[in-house]
Amino acid sequence: MAKTKLRIIIADDHPIFRKGLLLAIGSERSIEIIGEAEDGQQALHLTEKLKPDVIVLDIEMPGLTGLQVAEEIIRRHLPSHIVFLTMYKEEDMFNEAMDLGVKGYVLKESAVSDIVAAIKTVANGRYYLSPSISEYLISRGDYARSLLKKKPQLESLTATERKVLRLISGNKTSKEIGDELHISYRTVENHRTNICNKLEIHGSHSLLKFAIEYKTVL
Repeated sequence: MAKTKLRIIIADDHPIFRKGLLLAIGSERSIEIIGEAEDGQQALHLTEKLKPDVIVLDIEMPGLTGLQVAEEIIRRHLPSHIVFLTMYKEEDMFNEAMDLGVKGYVLKESAVSDIVAAIKTVANGRYYLSPSISEYLISRGDYARSLLKKKPQLESLTATERKVLRLISGNKTSKEIGDELHISYRTVENHRTNICNKLEIHGSHSLLKFAIEYKTVL
C-alpha cells in the first residue's frame, strides 16, 4: 500500500517567494501542495475547507496576519499543523509564535533549504526551528529562570491571572482584556489587584512596567 502524501497549503503574499517554495517542495514525492493563499483570510478559508496536514504561514500578511490565522486555526480545532515563515529574528515575535503552540518556525533566509524538513518534522508532531533560532530558546529559558528567582511568587498565579498579566504586557486596557477573556471589567480589576498583591507590586503603573519588562517570558 502506497504511503499517503502530506497535504500542504502555502500562504505568503509574495508570489516570487511562494514560487521558490513551490519549486523547493515540488521535487519531494511525499508532499502534495493542495492550495496556495496570498493573504490571511484566504489562508484561513482554504485551511477550513481543505484541512491540510500542514499549512506554511507567512507571519506578515495582509488581511489577517499569520499569527491571527494560527489563533483561529487553534480556536476552531482544525487538525492542521502550522509552520511559520518569517523574516524576523526578534525574540518577541518568536516567543509569540511559540506561545500559540506552533511547532515550526522557519526564517525566510533559509526557507528553501529548511522547508521540506520543517514540514515533515512538524507533521510528526515535533518541533522544527531554523538553526539560528535555537539561541533564542536558550536565552528565553535563562531569562525565565532569572525572573523566577526574583519573583518566585509567579508560580502562585492562577492560569487566568497569568493570561491577564500577558495581556497587560501587550498594553491592553482592563476593558480590552475583559472583552478578550469574556469576563467583566470588574473581574479584570480584581485579577489585577490579586496579581499586584501576590507579586508585591505597588504603584499606579508598576504592574504595567513589570509586565512590559518581562513580556517575553510571561
